Amino acid sequence: MDFSLTEEQQAFRDIVRRWVDAEAPKDWMRTLEADEENYPYALWDKIAEQGFFGIGIPEEYDGLGGDVMMQMIFAREFARTAGGLLWVWGLTSFGGAKTISSVGTEEQKNRWLRPMAQGKLRVSLSMTEPDGGTDVLGAMKTYADKVEGGWKLNGAKMWTTGAKAADRLLVLARTDKDVEKKHHGLTMFFVDAKAQGITASLLPKLGMRAMGSCEVHYEDVFVPDEDVLGEPGKAWYAMLPTLNNERIMVGAQCLGAIDGVLEDAVAYMLQRKAFGGIIGRFQALQHYVADIATWQKTTELLLNNVAWMQSNGMNCGVEANMLKMVATENAVKAADLGIQIMGGMGYSAETDMQRYWRDHRILRMTPISNEMVRNSIAESLGLPRSY
Repeated sequence: MDFSLTEEQQAFRDIVRRWVDAEAPKDWMRTLEADEENYPYALWDKIAEQGFFGIGIPEEYDGLGGDVMMQMIFAREFARTAGGLLWVWGLTSFGGAKTISSVGTEEQKNRWLRPMAQGKLRVSLSMTEPDGGTDVLGAMKTYADKVEGGWKLNGAKMWTTGAKAADRLLVLARTDKDVEKKHHGLTMFFVDAKAQGITASLLPKLGMRAMGSCEVHYEDVFVPDEDVLGEPGKAWYAMLPTLNNERIMVGAQCLGAIDGVLEDAVAYMLQRKAFGGIIGRFQALQHYVADIATWQKTTELLLNNVAWMQSNGMNCGVEANMLKMVATENAVKAADLGIQIMGGMGYSAETDMQRYWRDHRILRMTPISNEMVRNSIAESLGLPRSY
């Protein structure tokens, strides 16, 4: 089976790579990421000017078209320099456009996909409960009550990345407490981020700093009926088709990070001198580079396979989980070895190696922990559920 890129895909990759090198170089990404208090609006504007928010949005809604393969190509190339700042693009393209495209009405698609494609509407995902983490359903305390013309939303969410800069918040809430199963009675709301009753507080964290993850409180927030996505009470079923894309996006980001790690490690080994010559001649460091290159290739093959399956309408839930697990662990291992290769400079905020590690360590725990991924894979092989 051949999972190599087509000529069209290769041409698109080359366009993105040239744009990334010219408009989003590593030194600028490093500067943006260090400014934790401020959202990188300048980076958003550059992406919008190039039209990249339109990737995956149908042309009839002012998008560029393209499937998950095209999104994967962009995510990999951009993450090579951007690292966690990939989600300046990814939150709106995945959380916004993919969700609206999957479950939105025609009126909602016309209302929201067009400004998303034009880079005029920012989306943030508001899903995780303060007591939740991976147990999204069991910990769900955010609720919405039906009122005339809409809903009243109350509760709190954690790790709502980009909330302070968002125009819309994608919120999952319970609308029916009398249900047989935890995934019943949930509704998805596309909430105006500036609505009365919403407060967002910045959460300092190890990596992905400039994205501004927040704790968000909702107090009697009115959400009109036209801002409900999908059928009330059945949000979980509406979300399922987007989960594979989310894992593919994470895999592409991690592969891009490994690309950046390998690029920096080799360059450093060819110029840094010690004990009478370049350190690239040391066998131990060569073995580190060989390991990183192998992790790069295995991640690439798995990513291309899963993206190909998804774009061809094949069932790839288990494979997408495998990709998420392998890619995140490979990215963190690669960055850790990259720091070891560069020594003190790898640990220094003046270089990107430490940023690659910090930005991707979180992905072993989110959007689902790798321990839960392993549980799911084992269960797919016929073993009993362990939780």
